[in-house]
Amino acid sequence: MSQAFPGYRSESVDFNEALLEQLRRSPWLLMSAAVHALVVVLLMLFIQPPFDKPDQILASMELEDSAPVDEEVPEPPVEDVEPDEPVEEAVEDVVTETTDDMVDESDNDSPYEEDFGESESTGEKSLTYDQRNDAIGLGGGVGGGSGRGGDRYGRRSRAPRQSIRVVMRGLEWLARHQSPDGSWDADGFTCQEGACTCQQGSRGGALYDGGVTGLALLAFLGAGESPRTGDYRKNVALGLRWLMRKQDGEGCFTARTTPNFAYNQAIATLAMIEAYELTRMPSLKRSAEKGLAFCLSMQNPYKAWRYGVATGSNDVSVTGWMVMVLKAASRAKLPFDKRSAAWARDFIVEMTSEETGRVGYVNPGEPTVREAGKREEFPASESEAMTAAGVCCRIFLGENPRESAGIKLSVENVLSKKLPVWDQARGSIDMYYWYYGTLAMFQVGGREWKNWERAMLDAIIERQHQEGERAGSWDPSGPWGDSGGRVYSTALMTMCMEVYYRYGRVFGT
Repeated sequence: MSQAFPGYRSESVDFNEALLEQLRRSPWLLMSAAVHALVVVLLMLFIQPPFDKPDQILASMELEDSAPVDEEVPEPPVEDVEPDEPVEEAVEDVVTETTDDMVDESDNDSPYEEDFGESESTGEKSLTYDQRNDAIGLGGGVGGGSGRGGDRYGRRSRAPRQSIRVVMRGLEWLARHQSPDGSWDADGFTCQEGACTCQQGSRGGALYDGGVTGLALLAFLGAGESPRTGDYRKNVALGLRWLMRKQDGEGCFTARTTPNFAYNQAIATLAMIEAYELTRMPSLKRSAEKGLAFCLSMQNPYKAWRYGVATGSNDVSVTGWMVMVLKAASRAKLPFDKRSAAWARDFIVEMTSEETGRVGYVNPGEPTVREAGKREEFPASESEAMTAAGVCCRIFLGENPRESAGIKLSVENVLSKKLPVWDQARGSIDMYYWYYGTLAMFQVGGREWKNWERAMLDAIIERQHQEGERAGSWDPSGPWGDSGGRVYSTALMTMCMEVYYRYGRVFGT
């Protein structure tokens, strides 16, 4: 056959030779392809995309380790073993510098009602109740406080359902009996809905308006109500405004006409600090700082507090309220000298009997005090108010109730043997004792708390009025009812029911 193309033989010869030639070359082609594939694989292993750089991996790990600000952290179960890290800071760990980065100073901060109202439009960095517990507590709950784990009224906390209803009724009564000027009048409170018969047998002392106004505000704040949020924000705003107008240039919230005005000052300051912690409002911050400064000026150097400004005498009762002020200031990041807390703790330890665990009023281990005329009706043997206040203070000032021998002795030998009982004939009613005892035993946790809780709920819940104008309130029974009146008793018992979310457990017991 003639060639079809120059340089090629016939078709049959050319095909056979070409096939033979390709077979000779094929191993080298396969080897070349394999080498190229191996090079490609190696290049893919050694060349990483930009987002896998080590420094960016570390940054990602740091972000994952930091919980979001508004993430809700559930409160540990009561019977759990305490965690390695405390749930709340003790007072001794307080910072000594202000944190103005949390405050929007552009807010209109004059102390008037309109400034407390619309939180959505101001741009203020206020805290939600979950953020406040633990901001903050209270424990807070507390509270924190607030402790964590609860919304307003503790609906998502471990609070018993019946305690939530009790709190709501208590706040309703307090709201109805607030004076038009924003205060709660200890001896002359009125009902906003008209004539009020609640005053009959329920009036307190005329000089305690600042203190009972502070207590009423604390009951609202403990439930997450603030001057900007909640069903009772107007009530809270009016009460705070009244306190701010009463505050003098030195920071004192009340007239100094009686020696024991220290109670009014401590309780009003505590309310102002907790209100600032919830809202971060500059006007509340300035008032809280002034109140705190005046409280600190009242302390005796190297000791604690009693009546007046650094008079040289000390007692556990006034000191207990002042320690609560320090606790609140620590949660709100308001600076103060840490030596103040250390002196207070040393005084409480000094007042605690090493043999019995009882905390005395002005002398170590002495029984609870009573006013003249109340000793027979309400025997001191039926109350351990100072021991309860002392235990609460020691825990908030940094002592672990599971490790402190002094706290264990006080709890096991004193508080656990004197549970709340509402018995008028026996004279066992002492709301002041029950308030501090509830705070202290909640912090202790475990079996001791469960025993106290059952007795506390039985004593308090059934005694809340259910009908009529007094519905939601408690009669001002007990040794101090004549001084505080129905506002005092209702606020204290409401706060007992808020213990589940007002302050978080300091040591996670």
